[in-house]
Amino acid sequence: MAIRNVYKIGKDDEILRKHSKVVKEFDERLWQLLDDMKETMDKNRGMGIAAVQVGVLKRVVIIDCNNMFVELINPEIIASSGSDIDTEGCLSVTKIRGFVERPMNVTVKAQDRYGYDFTLSGEKYLARVLCHEIDHLDGVVFTDKMIRECGEDE
Repeated sequence: MAIRNVYKIGKDDEILRKHSKVVKEFDERLWQLLDDMKETMDKNRGMGIAAVQVGVLKRVVIIDCNNMFVELINPEIIASSGSDIDTEGCLSVTKIRGFVERPMNVTVKAQDRYGYDFTLSGEKYLARVLCHEIDHLDGVVFTDKMIRECGEDE
């Protein structure tokens, strides 16, 4: 495993704003990417990271939220409901936190590291993290959807 550099908005917009490609090969290279992403996310104390944030334009996301670690390959939101406004931050957007409106509930269809299909439903914070990371795969960062920046006491 290796810790990879996290790409930053402002400096690395050229890659962070691109659409990631569908994963077709479920092999050792993918597994290495997933393992490296986990180590990178943990080192940076993140709750999720997308492959594009480490410079790889593949539809790959990992999340460590609510005492649950999950790898999502080719994730797609297939259902959402409700609305929730809360704060977000991002490993690729340093020094800014802001309020973003997201669905209260989402269901995501994805594949695991071996190519097997699964669905995952989440509410409140897990729904927020899923939406945030999947947005990265389409070149969207939370500041694009931010209602307002957080104050020092928020």
